[in-house]
Amino acid sequence: MSDNRGSFTSRIGFVLAAAGSAVGLGNIWRFPYLAAKNGGGIFLLIYILLVLTVGIALMTAEITLGRKTGLSVCSAFKKLNKKWAFVGVLGAIVPAIILPYYSVIGGWVLKYLVVYCEGFGDTAAADGFFGGFISSSASPLFWYVIFIGIVTIIIIYGVRKGIERASKILMPLLVILTVIVAIYSIFLPGAAAIFPGLECWEP
Repeated sequence: MSDNRGSFTSRIGFVLAAAGSAVGLGNIWRFPYLAAKNGGGIFLLIYILLVLTVGIALMTAEITLGRKTGLSVCSAFKKLNKKWAFVGVLGAIVPAIILPYYSVIGGWVLKYLVVYCEGFGDTAAADGFFGGFISSSASPLFWYVIFIGIVTIIIIYGVRKGIERASKILMPLLVILTVIVAIYSIFLPGAAAIFPGLECWEP
């Protein structure tokens, strides 16, 4: 029987998709807060050490196991050793638990994106806008469904035309937006107090 499972067509496509799965919301939103709260540079050093040791080791092991067995996460661990079959089950359960959480926040992001594109960025940044949005019973659900629909379409198109193509667009866009936000933050009033040596850039 032929193997009709999709595969990546390029190394960069795989790398971007893997990076997209590894970069969580905490790395973007919570990371700056934790870095400032826990000593700045020393926190960043420990973070990098953990990424280079535990993070890369786990990701490499996961990729190797998948490529070696060519099976789903549940079956791969079972084939490795029947005693570790439960790890594969956990590997399937965790994404199912995370999906609703990420989809809700994805819906929020789409809502703010539309509001900003409509020219109401100041309104979205005002106090009470977010509270009013999430307190509504219909609006958050509507954007949640829209986000789920977009993700479903990407998955239906498969690895090459779906996940890989989306990763090649969205991951570079994420890097560009991150750089823009970082530059914008440096020029905000009071930035010199957070970034020593930038007093001359104080607006």
